[in-house]
Amino acid sequence: MANATPVRVRFCPSPTGNPHVGLVRTALFNWAYARHNEGTLVFRIEDTDAARDSEESYEQLLDSMRWLGFDWDEGPEVGGPHAPYRQSQRMDVYKDVADKLLDGGYAYPCYCTTEELDARREAARAAGKPSGYDGHCRDLTDEQKQAYEAEGRSHIVRFRMPDEATTFTDLVRGEITVQAENVTDYGIVRANGAPLYTLVNPVDDALMEITHVLRGEDLLSSTPRQIALYKALIELGIAKTIPEFGHLPYVMGEGNKKLSKRDPQASLNLYRERGFLPEGLLNYLSLLGWSFSADQDVFTIPEMVGKFDLADVNANPARFDLKKAEAINADHIRMLDVKTFAEACEPWLRAPHANWAPEEFDEAAWQAIAPHAQTRLKVLSEITANVDFLFRAEPVFDEPSWTKAMKEGSDALLRTARAKLEAADWSSPESLKDAVLAAGEEHGLKLGKAQAPVRVAVTGRTVGLPLFESLEILGKEKALARVDAALAKLTA
Repeated sequence: MANATPVRVRFCPSPTGNPHVGLVRTALFNWAYARHNEGTLVFRIEDTDAARDSEESYEQLLDSMRWLGFDWDEGPEVGGPHAPYRQSQRMDVYKDVADKLLDGGYAYPCYCTTEELDARREAARAAGKPSGYDGHCRDLTDEQKQAYEAEGRSHIVRFRMPDEATTFTDLVRGEITVQAENVTDYGIVRANGAPLYTLVNPVDDALMEITHVLRGEDLLSSTPRQIALYKALIELGIAKTIPEFGHLPYVMGEGNKKLSKRDPQASLNLYRERGFLPEGLLNYLSLLGWSFSADQDVFTIPEMVGKFDLADVNANPARFDLKKAEAINADHIRMLDVKTFAEACEPWLRAPHANWAPEEFDEAAWQAIAPHAQTRLKVLSEITANVDFLFRAEPVFDEPSWTKAMKEGSDALLRTARAKLEAADWSSPESLKDAVLAAGEEHGLKLGKAQAPVRVAVTGRTVGLPLFESLEILGKEKALARVDAALAKLTA
């Protein structure tokens, strides 16, 4: 159901390399909130840092958004009434706003050098006082400014913070009050005239009429600064309202530390390359700080959108659990129809993933094995190792599997199993199971023990797809040849 005031949220990443799963979680919550409320998602690119941003990263970011299934109502490739949506193309907008803030007395030039700032901060710390900016240039006279400029000093532009406390209601954390002494005047324009994030982000939110800012907890401390800037922009006629803020919980990695871009498990590309489904990954990421219900962790993305409410977002940090992510992805793999599953596996059935020659691939065998594979995979990339025995001309035995399965007497068992399989009816997996079971009984072994050497002989591994269905699909001639190869290796 739509809100009385139309919801307008934004997702505004910087194009600086491979997207981070914490960033994806933020995008997901903004997208789901917009869709749940029949609102607007603005996709904005914060690319004002020329040293870190790249066109390659920008294209990678767009590709990631498409892969995840996110659509946006305004932004790159879509356009909208507030274009352009790349900050690097909006520099004249920021300069105009900064000039108006200076002219209105909401901001001022600061001529302090880095050395002077460091010395005064150190003195404040030694005296047990707050070490933020001390307002040294806050009330300079024109003569003082001219004197600094005559010295050849450059200046940044600082925003003048109000002297009273700031109180706001966070949509996730409730009412928050920050005292004035804890939020000092801050820079909004560099000495070279380049606008800082502290200016461009709130200005764009104001001009694009964003109603809700949903972002990471690490940005909570900047909220009082932005609220003060919004008030100034409203007084200048640039902004209409102050948006509501909701700060999403940290995503934690190993050792209860915030998951950083440098953590291997933070990379979105890692999950794409391993064969996570977008739906599976998003399902898991949605649980990092939000709950669908007390007794259900697996759901579709449309189901999530239907239930998404900021009231259900938890302020406590959420731990990234790779095993749970894989388990949820496995559930989503099983939710696919077989045709869709088979198509999703195709990239891993071809080079460079496939470890067989293209001409060895057997489409009929793949279609026959696909339903059995679908129930076994956690991620799509596992398909290669699970089905390679069907397509490789020569058997390849995994050495740890070989050592584990081929115990004393395995050669005798395999010879008996081979004879039973050669005489078996190969039209059903049940008859092949009976053959291996009978072989095991002759050697005093139950089926589980008897089938282990057969499995390794045929597939090369101790674990994998259902053995007897695999034997049937591989075919009698190839299967017996694999057993012969294993016997040759055992007796060499």
